[in-house]
Amino acid sequence: MKYEGKAIQTVPLDEGFVELRFDLQGDSVNKFNSLTLGELKEVVAGLTAAPPKGLLITSGKDVFIVGADVTEFLTHFKRSEEELAGWLLETDATFSAIEDLPCPSVVAINGFCLGGGFELALSAHFRVASTAAKVGVPETKLGIFPGWGGTVRLSRMCGADNAIEWIATGEQYPAAEGLKIGAVDAVCEPEKLREVALRMLADAADGKLDWKARREEKKAPLPLNKVEAGMVFEGGKAFVGGKAGPNYPSPVAAIEAMQKGATLGRDEALKIEAATFARIAKTPTAHGLVSVFLGDQLVKKLAKKASGGAKPVQRAAVLGAGIMGGGIAYQSASKGVPILMKDIAPKQLELGMGEAAKLLEKQVERGKMTAGKMAQVLAGITPTLSYGDFGAVDIVVEAVVENEKVKKSVLADLEKSVKPGTILASNTSTISITRLAEALAAPENFCGMHFFNPVPRMPLVEVIRGAKSSPEAIATTVAYATAMGKTPIVVGDCAGFLVNRVLFPYFTGFELLLADGVDYKRVDKVMEKWGWPMGPALLLDVVGIDTGVHADKVMAAAFPDRMSHAGESAIEKMVAAQRYGQKNGKGFYVWEPQKKGPPKKGVDPFTEEAMKAHAKASPEVADAEIVERMMLPMLLECSRCLEDGIVATPTEVDLALVYGLGFPPFRGGIFRWADATGTKALLAAAEKHAPLGALYAPTEQLKGLAASGKGFHGE
Repeated sequence: MKYEGKAIQTVPLDEGFVELRFDLQGDSVNKFNSLTLGELKEVVAGLTAAPPKGLLITSGKDVFIVGADVTEFLTHFKRSEEELAGWLLETDATFSAIEDLPCPSVVAINGFCLGGGFELALSAHFRVASTAAKVGVPETKLGIFPGWGGTVRLSRMCGADNAIEWIATGEQYPAAEGLKIGAVDAVCEPEKLREVALRMLADAADGKLDWKARREEKKAPLPLNKVEAGMVFEGGKAFVGGKAGPNYPSPVAAIEAMQKGATLGRDEALKIEAATFARIAKTPTAHGLVSVFLGDQLVKKLAKKASGGAKPVQRAAVLGAGIMGGGIAYQSASKGVPILMKDIAPKQLELGMGEAAKLLEKQVERGKMTAGKMAQVLAGITPTLSYGDFGAVDIVVEAVVENEKVKKSVLADLEKSVKPGTILASNTSTISITRLAEALAAPENFCGMHFFNPVPRMPLVEVIRGAKSSPEAIATTVAYATAMGKTPIVVGDCAGFLVNRVLFPYFTGFELLLADGVDYKRVDKVMEKWGWPMGPALLLDVVGIDTGVHADKVMAAAFPDRMSHAGESAIEKMVAAQRYGQKNGKGFYVWEPQKKGPPKKGVDPFTEEAMKAHAKASPEVADAEIVERMMLPMLLECSRCLEDGIVATPTEVDLALVYGLGFPPFRGGIFRWADATGTKALLAAAEKHAPLGALYAPTEQLKGLAASGKGFHGE
C-alpha cells in the first residue's frame, strides 16, 4: 500500500512489510491536528482492507509526535459533552483498528512522543525507543487527561499504579524509564533505531514474539481482584486528590475512569474514558490551563520576533552578588552562558557564590545534575571585585540596592568599563528606566531586565523599554532572557512597570480591608482558597514588609489618585515596630526557624492587637466581597496598563501575572478570569465599590467592553 498525504506517507518495504511515516508538511514537528487524524483514518482503513505482513510506524522528523494540536482544543471544548465524547471515540476507533490489524506492528520512537502521540504508540504491539526519546502523557498539565485510550492501555500494559503515577504527574520520562515499567519494549542508540525496530517486527511476524498475546492483554479487563483494585484506585484518588487540590480535578477524574473501566474490555472502557474526559474538558480549569499553554506559545513567538537580529550573548556579567545576583549568575551559567559576578565586598561575593552553589547542590541531590556538571556550571561563574574583564562581555545586568542615586552612580562607572555597544540592563523593580538612563552617555544601549525572586523558579523576565532604549538593546536583552530559559515580556516604562504596578493596587485593597476591621488571617485564607499560592499578608512577610513599604511609596508618588493614603498604613506600622517578615522572624506572622526546610509560620498576639487598633470600622464582609475588593483593583490597573500602552496584549498580561506573581493558572490569567466573570458584572461591582475611592473607578476600556458584551480577549 502506498499513500502520499500532507501529514502521513506509507511505503511498501521488503518481506511484505509497510512503513507508515508521520511527516507533517509545513511544520517542524508532528502533531495530531484534524488533517493528521483524517489522513490516519484513511490509511488505517486501507491497511485493514489489505493487511501487510507487518506494520512499521516511524517519524520523518526529529521528534515522533508531540501530541494533539492544542490550538484546536478550545474549539473542540465548545462542543457538548456528547459531541466531544463522540469525537474522541472516532479517534479511538482508528487507534483500535491499528491494534486489531491481523499483523504485528512496531513503533520506532525517535524523539518526543507525548500525549496523543504516545497513545498512538501504545496502540501498536511493540515500541522501540531511541536513547534520545522522551515519552509521557502530560495532559493533566492542561487540565484534562489522556483521552485517546491512555488510561485504558497504559494501565493494562504497565499496571494501574504506574499508569496513575504517569498520568497524574504529567511528566516526560526518558526511554529507559519507559522500559522499566513496560511502556517501551527496547531502547537503543538513535542510529540503530530503524534496524532494531525492523528486527523486532520480523521476529514478531515469524512468531518469535507473541504479538497476539500483547493485543489480547490490552483488550482484556485489568487483572486485579476487588481488594487489589480498592487499594490501588481508592488509595490513588486520596493521594492524588490531596496533592492536586480541588481546583485541579483532572488527575482524580483519570483515576475514576480507570477504575470504572478496570473490569471491562477495551471498547467499553474507552467509552467510559471518553465520557469522563468530555466532562472534565468542559470545566473552567481545562479552559484556563489550555489558555495559559496557548498564551505561552504566543508570548514565545512575540519574544522571538522582538529578539530578531540580535547577536547571541557569548559572555555576560552581573553587578551585585547578593541572593538576586547569585540567582542570576546561576541561571546564566547553568544555561551555558558564562558570567562575571562583581561586587565591592568580598563577603557579598561569597554570598553570591554560595547561593549559586546551594542551588546547584539541590539539583545534584534530586538527581537532575551530576557532580561533574555542577563543577562545570560553577566554573562558568567568575567572582570579581573589579571591572578588569568587563571589556569582553556583551551584556551586564545591574542588580545593586534599589536606590536611584546608587544605581545611577554604578551605571555611570560601569559604562566606562565596557566596550562600545555593550548592553546595560537594570534589574530594578520600581525605578524608571528613562530616569536611570540619564546617568549614561549612551542611553540607547540601556533597558530594564527585571527578574523575579527566586530567580531559578520564576519564569518571567520583564524587559523594560525606556524612552531612549534602542531596538538592539531590547533584542539583545530578550535573546539573553530566552537563552537563560526565561519567558521575556517587553513592557513600557512606568513606576512598577507591569507586574509591580498591578500588584500594589491589590495590596491597597488589602489595606482597605484591614482598615475596615477584616482579619488579615481571614483575607489570606479566602485568597488562598480562591487560588493564590499565598494570601496578601503572607506574601508581604515573604517579600519583606520593609520592601513593600518602599515600593508602596514609589507607587503612591506615581499614581497618587488611587495608590496614596492618608495617615499611617498598616504595613508602615509594622515596619515602625521593626516587623519585616520572614527576614527577621516577625511580620504579620511570627516565623520559627526549622532545621530543615522553610521557617514555620505562627500567629502573633502583637499583630492581632495592632490590627484591631488600626481598624476604623467592623462591617460584615462576605468571602465573595473580599475577593471582589482584592481582585478589582488589580484588574482595573491591568486594564489601565493596556490603555496606557505599557503592554501590548491581554495575553501578555495574563502570562506575566501567572509567571511573575503566581496568579492561579487554572483561572487562565486575570483577563481570562475577567471574561469568565463577565465585564458587565465586573463593571457593576466596580460601581458598587465606588465609595472606596479611585482605586475602584472603572476604566473606559471596561465600560466599553461591558456595553458591547465582549470580554478583554474579544470573545
